[in-house]
Amino acid sequence: MQNRLKIAYLAPEIPALSATFVYNEILRLEEIGYQIVPLSVHVPLSAAKAEGVEDLRDRTRYLYRTPKGKMLMAHLAVMIRRPVNYFSALWMVLLDAMGMGFTNRIGLGLIYRFFVAGQVARILLEEKCRHLHVHFAHIPTDIAMYASKISGIPFSFTSHANDLFERGWMLGKKVQRSQFAVTISEHNRRFLIERGAPERKIHVIRCGVQASAFSARNERPLGEIPKIGSLVRMVEKKGIDDLIRACKRLKDQGLGFHLEIAGDGPLQRDLQELVIAEGLAAQVIFKGPLDHDQVPQWLKNLDVFVLACKQDRNGDMDGIPVVLMEAMLSGVPVVTTRISGIPELVQDGRSGLLSDPNNPDQLAHAIHRILSDNLLRSDLCREAISHIQNEFDLVKNVEKLATHFKEAT
Repeated sequence: MQNRLKIAYLAPEIPALSATFVYNEILRLEEIGYQIVPLSVHVPLSAAKAEGVEDLRDRTRYLYRTPKGKMLMAHLAVMIRRPVNYFSALWMVLLDAMGMGFTNRIGLGLIYRFFVAGQVARILLEEKCRHLHVHFAHIPTDIAMYASKISGIPFSFTSHANDLFERGWMLGKKVQRSQFAVTISEHNRRFLIERGAPERKIHVIRCGVQASAFSARNERPLGEIPKIGSLVRMVEKKGIDDLIRACKRLKDQGLGFHLEIAGDGPLQRDLQELVIAEGLAAQVIFKGPLDHDQVPQWLKNLDVFVLACKQDRNGDMDGIPVVLMEAMLSGVPVVTTRISGIPELVQDGRSGLLSDPNNPDQLAHAIHRILSDNLLRSDLCREAISHIQNEFDLVKNVEKLATHFKEAT
């Protein structure tokens, strides 16, 4: 291992079951020789339990769990060590908060995140980190840009979905202040540029999947009763209500099937009531959450995987869901929607089928088409695997990210 650059990594939760891409990226960087100092805003509500993750969890520092007295001491230490930087950062946050409104929730939040940033700056200096990389452009990047200003250590960040579409404050400024900015799709790149971000600083690097963890099953005929699956957090933007209504159409057309919905979330009871109201109690099963190491085998037992993503009432929507990549690598045909960056992964008629969001009729048609055409299923699965291996492979995309780290340090 020739490269021993020390980089701090900051994310909302490390290692979180809902963000496997973050800890997989960290572990891969360590495999190729980087020293990673992991920082997490929160202790994960649902911690990942995959192999190799326990050590990462044990050495992660959880910022919001830090005693307030220790944070104050960190501010005093960095103020003495970097007085010009410190007061420059203080002026920056005051201007930012004024611009957002001091009585505004975001403005007040920026002040608190500056308070947390003092602790991060102290860690960066004490650990002699050369760079700070952040996942998600909202709260973690707020903390990072002030910690970077205090410490003089450059930062970069990766933006995804909710952090842009619903919680995307100060995006242009954040990109401008960063050493570079990464986002997961061309759709997101255009979104950032439209909000004043300098184009030259933005790079599209896919949020890749660990291809070695998912092997394509052998081609097989449909089960006697086809099995449809969806793995989601049960929130509005996942469109599970549209999937249930699409399944009602399939039942009315005389198609036999079972639908397994894995995951949990605040809308679960409402969705269970919708299943009963649509007369689908015999067809739909709610499996509950799956550990990440259970997902590959569950996927391989499906005949089609469906995500009915849509924009919710607050403007939030998915970016490019990793679970779609996992299903495609498993040799399972996928049906999803034309929204955000998803068409960059699922190319309609080539690597999967797309329907318009909020359209149960189109969704039902696409599912029916896959279940009734053996040759189509085979062609879609073959092309999907090739597309992911070429563009969405974790190893290749971490190497692209590492190139930018080298240039930044």
